[in-house]
Amino acid sequence: MPAITVISAGAMGSAIAKRLVQSGCTVYTNLDNRSPAAHQRALDAGMINLPFETLLSKSNFILSIVPPGEAFAVAQKIRNTLGAHSSSALPLRAFVDCNAVNPETVKRIGGLFSGTPVGFIDAGIVGTPPREGWDPTFYACSEPGAQDVLEEFAALSQYGLKVSLLKGEGAGIGDASSLKLCESMMKKGSIGLFMTMMLTAHRSSPATANALMKELSISQPALMSRLIPTVPEGIPKAYRFVAEMEGLAEFVGGGEADIFMGFARVFERVAGSLQGDGVDVETLRRGVEKALELQGTSK
Repeated sequence: MPAITVISAGAMGSAIAKRLVQSGCTVYTNLDNRSPAAHQRALDAGMINLPFETLLSKSNFILSIVPPGEAFAVAQKIRNTLGAHSSSALPLRAFVDCNAVNPETVKRIGGLFSGTPVGFIDAGIVGTPPREGWDPTFYACSEPGAQDVLEEFAALSQYGLKVSLLKGEGAGIGDASSLKLCESMMKKGSIGLFMTMMLTAHRSSPATANALMKELSISQPALMSRLIPTVPEGIPKAYRFVAEMEGLAEFVGGGEADIFMGFARVFERVAGSLQGDGVDVETLRRGVEKALELQGTSK
C-alpha cells in the first residue's frame, strides 16, 4: 500500500488524507509550529506526525497542499532535506505541488528537483475538499519523459484520489497550475466581486446595501444563490486568497492583471478586518443575512 506525505493538515489536506487513509494508505505529515486545530484535523484524518527529516525516507509521494505564498519555501525545504539522504535508497517517487501558484512559480519549484532521483509533478486541485459522495479532481502533468511517475501517481485513483492526467499537444509543467488558476478566476474572482459590490454599496449607505440585495433577489436569483454560501466561506479564507489573486495577476499579465490585483486588495482588507475591528466582516455578514431573508420571502 502506498505511503504518502501530505503537507499540510489544512481543510483540504486533511480531508484528502482521510480519504487515502480510509482506502488503506499510510499518510504522514509534519505538525511543527501548527495550531491545535491542525493537530486535531490530522488526528481525525488518521495522519501520522513525523519529524520533517523523516518524511522522505517513509513516503512514496509528497503532496504539497499549502497556502500559495508558502509553496516555494515548502518545496525548497524538501529539496534541502533531500540532500541529507542517500537518494538512491529513498522510496520517494515524486514531489507533487498541488498549490494555486502561477506557472512560472511551479516551473521554479520543478527546477529544484531537476537532476535528482525524485520526480516532480505539477497538480492542480479543482473542487472543494472531499466529502461523502464527492471528490475534487487532481489535474496532473510533468515534464516530457516522466510518464512512468505520472502513471504511478494516477494509480492512486484506486485509493480514493481522483486523478486526471493532462496529456496532448504542448502538455508540460505549468499546465495543471494554469488550469487551476483559470478555474479560480471564476470561483475566487466571483467571491472578490461579491465582496467588492457589497462593501461599496454599504459605503454609500446601509439603505443602498439593502436595496441592492433586494434588486439582486428579483433580477439575479441565481447570482444570489451563489453569493449566500460563498461570501461567508470566503471570509476566513480571505488571507489565503491574497497570494492566489496576486499569482493570477502575474499569470494574466497586461492591463487585465489589475482586476486580480484589485481582488487581492479586497481580500487583504477583509482578512485585516477579521483580525482587527471586524467592521467590514460585519457588513458582509449582514448583507448575506439580508439576502437569506429576501430569498426566504421570495419562496
